[in-house]
Amino acid sequence: MKEEDNILKEIGKGNPFTVPGNYFDDVCKEITGKLPEKAFIPAEKPSTWGKVRPWLYMAAMFVAILLPIRFMMERTSHAGNGSVLPDDETVLSVDECIDYAILDQLIAMDDYSFYEYMDEEFNDNNN
Repeated sequence: MKEEDNILKEIGKGNPFTVPGNYFDDVCKEITGKLPEKAFIPAEKPSTWGKVRPWLYMAAMFVAILLPIRFMMERTSHAGNGSVLPDDETVLSVDECIDYAILDQLIAMDDYSFYEYMDEEFNDNNN
């Protein structure tokens, strides 16, 4: 502790750093004096292609996003109401009709209803 007090007495508590006189007044003039004469180059006016290009890119982006969606919607609309039954012109046997009716019913079921249905079928077949 005594050593620190001795050092403080020798050096003192004053700020050793100083700023030269009129430094902040002259610094702006010095910096602008060091810059070349033609430091500022005005921007060129964009060409017609430069103006149209962002709009064209945006239109292409929307086409790329919406075109697959349109084809997917068209594909699902041809599927009808989600039924697995074939077209009316197809001739089916009675067993095939029952199978398709069961498939139609299973598509509309949630998991719990499906498990109940399977349990009933299992119990009916074992009795």
